[in-house]
Amino acid sequence: MIGRGVLLLGAFLLVGAMPATAQSSTPPATPRSATDNVAIWTIQNENDSTGVGQRRFTDAYYSNGLRIGWTSAPGTVPETLKGLATTLWGAGETRMSIDLTHKMYTGLDTRLRNPPLGDRPYAGVAMANLGLVQDGTTQTGLDTRSTMVLGIGLVGPAAGAQGLQNGFHKFIDQPGARGWTTQLRNEPLLQLTSERTWRLPIATIGPIETDALPSLTAAVGNLRAYLQTGITIRLGQGLRSDFGAARLRPAVTGGDTFRPTIPFAWYVFVGADGRAVARDLTLEGNTFVSSRSVKKVPIVGAMHGGLAIMAYGMRLTYTHTLTSQEFRRQRGGLHQVGSLALSVRF
Repeated sequence: MIGRGVLLLGAFLLVGAMPATAQSSTPPATPRSATDNVAIWTIQNENDSTGVGQRRFTDAYYSNGLRIGWTSAPGTVPETLKGLATTLWGAGETRMSIDLTHKMYTGLDTRLRNPPLGDRPYAGVAMANLGLVQDGTTQTGLDTRSTMVLGIGLVGPAAGAQGLQNGFHKFIDQPGARGWTTQLRNEPLLQLTSERTWRLPIATIGPIETDALPSLTAAVGNLRAYLQTGITIRLGQGLRSDFGAARLRPAVTGGDTFRPTIPFAWYVFVGADGRAVARDLTLEGNTFVSSRSVKKVPIVGAMHGGLAIMAYGMRLTYTHTLTSQEFRRQRGGLHQVGSLALSVRF
């Protein structure tokens, strides 16, 4: 366990350091105005009930995620944080982000008061995340987005997942999940995540653009410790407006920041990613006390696809994700989750 932790920490530091060695000394050239003084608000929901072929209003495994986020205008970032971003990544346009995230996990059959010991533990996770986001250009001319996020939060009954889930099910006249008495116990969480995405133009055919978004992520903390890489292929117009659709971590995310390059931008996308997992508290149970747990699968793969539309200072994205088995004896095939996010500039 110690050896894996050292490897993950080394990889995390490598991801954080790569931008500084590859970044140009001047901000990226852009046809838009040099300064963007607009903040961005985002609201996002993810749910497994949108899965193709899955029963409506049923919950299993990763069942729901909620997030509300604020991303600052570059001009409002404190000089101390700008200096940190410059130290990490070189010159670029820096923003600060704050978001609140809530996620819930259940067993396969929510009708059971005492789920089988081999089933995924019930868990609620609440996090507050503070991040730095910097858009820049490498010495070879590729656009990049670099992100560093510090998250603090908790897992357990204090996260309020039982009341939130069963209260919503009562509102829509559906039975609640009965296994919450077996959920993970209260534990504070500390998480640090470093991400980098590159934007690689492929070809332009008439008005239609195509590009690729390869990415690399490293995370350390008592919630999760993992390394992740992925790629997304996009086709549309105004692709330089962002770095892909927003998703809830540990999924690969393009983030909330967008800056339209044309009045109506849009794209469709498909992609895949792979994650090497050293630790996942939501599967392996509490760190310091006894709790329910399952044996994780160390390598997890996922495929995703969707649509993004940007107009009138808003961006609406939908992403459908299919994820491979995350723990031993997981049932139901690929787990499906739909993610809908609305971001507004003002």
